[in-house]
Amino acid sequence: MAKTMRLDKLLAHVGIGTRSEVKKYIRHGWVEVDGAKAKSASVHINPETQVVLYKGEPVIYKAHVYFMMNKPQGVVSATEDRREQTVVDLLEEEDQVYDVFPVGRLDKDTEGLLLLSNHGGLAHGLLSPKRHVAKTYEATVDGPVNGKDIEAFKAGVVLEDGYVTMPAELEILSSGDHKSETRLTIYEGKFHQVKRMFESRGRIVVFLKRISMGPLKLDPDLMPGEYRALTEEEAQALLAQAGVGEE
Repeated sequence: MAKTMRLDKLLAHVGIGTRSEVKKYIRHGWVEVDGAKAKSASVHINPETQVVLYKGEPVIYKAHVYFMMNKPQGVVSATEDRREQTVVDLLEEEDQVYDVFPVGRLDKDTEGLLLLSNHGGLAHGLLSPKRHVAKTYEATVDGPVNGKDIEAFKAGVVLEDGYVTMPAELEILSSGDHKSETRLTIYEGKFHQVKRMFESRGRIVVFLKRISMGPLKLDPDLMPGEYRALTEEEAQALLAQAGVGEE
């Protein structure tokens, strides 16, 4: 059974206005429920079965939203920060009203795929250490990379604090004396893990970009700083990966 909610909460949730502003709109007669002008902001409605209009336009309720962002460098993966620009700051106001948060983190100097949502169950499922969700990165490192690095990553490397990583898949795209291009897939999410894994092999990551997370792949049409809503197929695939539903 669908949940009911207060009319003012619904209108605030979709960005019509604050709760105090919504009360004024109702008094002005701008809000209708099932063809009748609303009389109270506190009335409970079922947003899935009842028709709500604001100034004659239907109010579309979405309990959960999912956005794919190509995170740019220089922006922090947080909902708010007093000193730095956050990924949420990059969202349009109409999308910020859904109170989304980044699912997982990318370092400030790392770019690429970042999922933002207000679905706590999805975030918990995708980030759970028990699920081993694959995350693939493109990493540019200083110096050469070779087959010994591939084998080391496949076996699991020892980080500077003694932690032994899970087996990871390293692909060498190009290798040179001064720079190498690689693609690395890991199945866990330790702090600065990709950088620390390469450091264990004597290499420094000079550029890092995440290109996939579970079944979700970065849309090549998204420029750094741009984002879009997930398609229904993408959202359902992520929910399945996380082992949760829409409710």
